Amino acid sequence: MSINRITDGAERAIIENLLDRNREALIETARGLSETEARRRLVPSLTTPISVLKHAAAAERIWFQRFWAGLEESECDGYSKRDLGTFTVTENETLAEVIAEFERASGRSREIAARFALDDTVDIPAEGTVSMRWTLLAMTEEFARHAGHGDILREQIQAGYGQSVP
Repeated sequence: MSINRITDGAERAIIENLLDRNREALIETARGLSETEARRRLVPSLTTPISVLKHAAAAERIWFQRFWAGLEESECDGYSKRDLGTFTVTENETLAEVIAEFERASGRSREIAARFALDDTVDIPAEGTVSMRWTLLAMTEEFARHAGHGDILREQIQAGYGQSVP
């Protein structure tokens, strides 16, 4: 899927388009990798192509389901704690399933975000008062950064560089 770039028009449409383009860029860093490649650790952190997507799905739930919709962790449709557990992928989860999970979480985030104006605010522990505008931009930043990580990991994996880190 290729999302057309919006460069002019309403602020919200531009911001949401940038976020969606970065969501898609992140997915594309892993799409087509084998299950083994998607799990290959080339850095000491938990960062792998599949784990970054899992983390991104959790970030969607944390920011939109928990913080904006006010849901408790138990009411969210997946992991939604702010810890390293966001990178955890079980052995029986496939790359296609994790991509689908991220796409579902993103869809739900879009639905929640649509309920709020850009200037609406919410108080978030450890963050303070944030607007919907800030949240959308922060998520854009988050996914752009992780897409960059994913691009580098994919390049290293496909070139056969490095050894997997235990």
